[in-house]
Amino acid sequence: MAKKGSSSASGKVKKIFVLDTSVIIYDHTAIRNFKEHDVVIPITVLEELDQFKKGNDTKNFAAREFSRYLDKLSGNHSLQNWTPINGKTHGNFKIEFAQKAKALDAEFVFGERKADHKILNCAMKVAEEHPDKKVVLISKDINLRLKAKALNMAAEDYETGKIKHVDELYTGITTIEKAPIHAIDELYQKNEVDVSSTHKKHAPMANHFFVLKNGQKSVLAAYEQENKTLRRVNKTMAFNVVPKNAEQAFAIDAILNPNVKLVSIQGVAGTGKTLLSIAGALEQRRNFHQIYIARPIVPLSNKDIGYLPGDIKSKLNPYMEPLWDNLKFIKSLFGEKEKEYKQIEEMVEKEKIIVCPLAYIRGRSLSNVFFIVDEAQNLTPHEVKTIITRAGENTKIIFTGDIYQIDTPYLDAQSNGLSYIIDKIKDNKLYAHVTLQKGERSELANLANELL
Repeated sequence: MAKKGSSSASGKVKKIFVLDTSVIIYDHTAIRNFKEHDVVIPITVLEELDQFKKGNDTKNFAAREFSRYLDKLSGNHSLQNWTPINGKTHGNFKIEFAQKAKALDAEFVFGERKADHKILNCAMKVAEEHPDKKVVLISKDINLRLKAKALNMAAEDYETGKIKHVDELYTGITTIEKAPIHAIDELYQKNEVDVSSTHKKHAPMANHFFVLKNGQKSVLAAYEQENKTLRRVNKTMAFNVVPKNAEQAFAIDAILNPNVKLVSIQGVAGTGKTLLSIAGALEQRRNFHQIYIARPIVPLSNKDIGYLPGDIKSKLNPYMEPLWDNLKFIKSLFGEKEKEYKQIEEMVEKEKIIVCPLAYIRGRSLSNVFFIVDEAQNLTPHEVKTIITRAGENTKIIFTGDIYQIDTPYLDAQSNGLSYIIDKIKDNKLYAHVTLQKGERSELANLANELL
C-alpha cells in the first residue's frame, strides 16, 4: 500500500508509484512518503495542477506548493531523468510524458480523450518499460482506480493519513453501568475523586468523559490527567444555551475548559455541534480578541462557485448561511433589549465575530482567537495540521463535523482530516473529543437520521 514509511512486501523489490493529480491535491508532500521506492509524475498531472495554481482554495495552495517543491528538487537537472527525492533515504522521481503503451490505449478502450486516460496510458507505458518492477497507480479517485484494474494495472488508494478502523474511532465518552457508589457520592460531595476508585489497572485517556451509573444514582465526570482525578461535570449553560443531554454537557465542558486548547466534536446533523461551539465561544468572548467561525467551501456537484450568479459575497452566502442561522438562534434566546442580544450585533459590526470561508483565513495570525472550523470532515489531514500549526498564544480551536457526511470526491470516513485528528491526538492533555449521538433538533430530524 502507498503508506508513509511503507516498504515493499518482500523488503527487496523496489516499486514505481505513478501519482494521480488527486493525490497531490490531497497531500502536496505525498512524493516524500514512498520511502525507497521511485515515483513517476505524469506530465498530465503537471498540466492539471497548472489549472489549479490560481486562487485561495486549499487545492490552489497544494498545486503551488507542489510545483515549488519539484522546482527545488530538480535544481539544474532535467526532470525526464531520475532525480533523487531525499538523498539516500528515499527513491527517485521523474516526469513522464503521456505515451501510449504497446498493448493497450486507454483513450481507445474508454472511447474518450481526457486527462485520466492519459494518466492511465502513462502508467501502462512505465510498466512496459520496467518489467522487472511492480508499477502501481496511486489515486484518490476510486473510478480511476477501477479503470486501471480493468486494464490489468495495479492501482491503490493513497494511504497516508488514513484511519484503518473508523468504526472503532475514539468517542471520548465511556459509560460505566456499575460504578462504585462511594465514587459517585464523593463526586457529588467533593466534586472530584481519585481515578483509582473506578480504574484499578489503567488510567483513562486525558480529558476523557464518563457517565457513572449505579442503580438510580448517576453522575457525569471528566478525567484530569495531571492530578489523576475524576472531576465532576455539571450541565453548564453557555450563553443561554442549555445542554439537553450528557453528551452536550461534555461538549460544553471541553469548549469552556481553559486548559484544553483543541476540541473536536463529531456527530450527525442536529446533534448541536456548531450551536454549542458558537455558544461556548460567545460565553468566553472576553478572553479572546476575535471569534472566527469558518467552513470549507465545497460547491454543489463539485462545480466552481463561479457558476453561481452575483458577486463574490452572493456566491458565498449559501455556504455561510448555516453558520449565521446558529448565531441568529442564539440571539433569539434573548430579548431585543437585553444586553447579550445587542452584544452579538455589536460584535458582528465591529468584526469581533467573523463568519467566513476557511480559505479566507489562510495567512492570518491565529493569536488570541477562538477559532471554530465547521464541516471539518471536508478537510484533508494536511489541511487540519496546517490550521493547528498556525495557532499562536491564547488561541483555542474547535473542529466540528460528521465523518460520514463528506462532500468532497477524494475523501471518505477513513481519510478525512476530522477522523485523522481524533485518532492521532487523543490522550493529549491539550485535547478533548466528544462524539454526539443523540439528535436534539427535532423528532422529525431524528427520524431521518435513524431510518433514512
